[in-house]
Amino acid sequence: MGINLLSTGTLNFFQEMWYQLCKMFVNPLFGIFLVLVLGYLLGRIKIKGVSLGSAGVFIMAIVVGIVVTFIKEPINEAFTAAFADKGASLSLSWGASTFSIVKNIGLALFVTAVGLIAGPKFFRNFKSKAVAYIVLGVVIIVSGTIVCVLVTVLDSSVDAATATGLLMGSLTSTPGFSAAQGVFSDKAAQVAAANGAAYPFGVLGVVLFVQLIPKFFRADMAKERELLLKQGAPKGADIDEVGGASEEPKKKFFTFDKFGLCVFSITVLLGLIIGSISFKFTDSIVFNLTSTGGCLLAGLLFGHFGHAGKISLQVPDHTLKVFRELGLVMFLMGSGFEGGLAFLDLVSKTPIVFLYGVLMTLIPMIVGFIVAKFGFKLCLLNNLGSITGGMTSTPALGSLISVAETEDVASAYAATYPIALILLVFVPQIMNLL
Repeated sequence: MGINLLSTGTLNFFQEMWYQLCKMFVNPLFGIFLVLVLGYLLGRIKIKGVSLGSAGVFIMAIVVGIVVTFIKEPINEAFTAAFADKGASLSLSWGASTFSIVKNIGLALFVTAVGLIAGPKFFRNFKSKAVAYIVLGVVIIVSGTIVCVLVTVLDSSVDAATATGLLMGSLTSTPGFSAAQGVFSDKAAQVAAANGAAYPFGVLGVVLFVQLIPKFFRADMAKERELLLKQGAPKGADIDEVGGASEEPKKKFFTFDKFGLCVFSITVLLGLIIGSISFKFTDSIVFNLTSTGGCLLAGLLFGHFGHAGKISLQVPDHTLKVFRELGLVMFLMGSGFEGGLAFLDLVSKTPIVFLYGVLMTLIPMIVGFIVAKFGFKLCLLNNLGSITGGMTSTPALGSLISVAETEDVASAYAATYPIALILLVFVPQIMNLL
């Protein structure tokens, strides 16, 4: 990875400097951080208050993956022409294998952090409207899955792997996406490409939905906030997190390190072990949680119990926030780059995938909204909070808080989000049976 400043072959001083500069540019480490920088810049762009946020890294990774597909061979030919006769060799090494490692590390960081964050409140958030939150999480995921199945059955050009990728992109579910890539491992790039085709509207669609619905019903936000409190939503929910340890572990418990890195690593290891356990029902039906579900479950358990005897299982909140964000962008970057390599091929063959992605975003939201409004009589803000949780859309939650002018809507999100997250891990297993 380092840059060798010694003379290479017969290159003169200026040629050597140019060679070393090119060597730095083609280094995959340079590519990784370039995608991060450009992705965050893209995510900061706001159009009428709407921005991609971390999803900008995913979109940029897809773009870079597409660009690399076209320029890799010409660039390598240019390097050969410039340096080969002078005893030096150089090639663009931004490959899928490098970004795959980034993706897997990011997956472990993100999913485990999400589990540890959600764990402390996972069970307690069901005290108010528990049945409604559970059912809404199920309804949203089931309705999305039904659309996914119908697309596969009715359109022979879309196989189960592609349809599942579209669903995960439509619901902006990183754990579900990673589970889909694990189940359809031989078509991982295809799943990523489909996810990339549906992801942008999956983000923007939910953000716009929670902004437009109150305007459509001409909601009085002051009255809606009163109704939200009357329905028992706990006050003071943190808009940046679903749960998590708000304080450092108490001193009466033994802690391995002040940043919680050891406990976090133990959680990942346990999650990988859980995810590797398989249940074989028939020769063709084998079920396991995959590393995604395993790490999520381990995180929920550690986060809920908080300690084992005198040993603290808590990870400081600031560590979880950093790992959640770092893991998310690493996973999105690795998956996006891999998806970018197959994105154009998918779109050129089946351009209708964009429409399917839109349907997989809109239909679950509409069905969930109707069930919440007329079935459980939830007030508007509780309803929309549940929708953002069921759609696993943190950007939409932030938008809803701005519209509602209260952080209390995060309670419904926190109660519904883990249900949807866990169910989505099982969906690829179901789709794999088709």
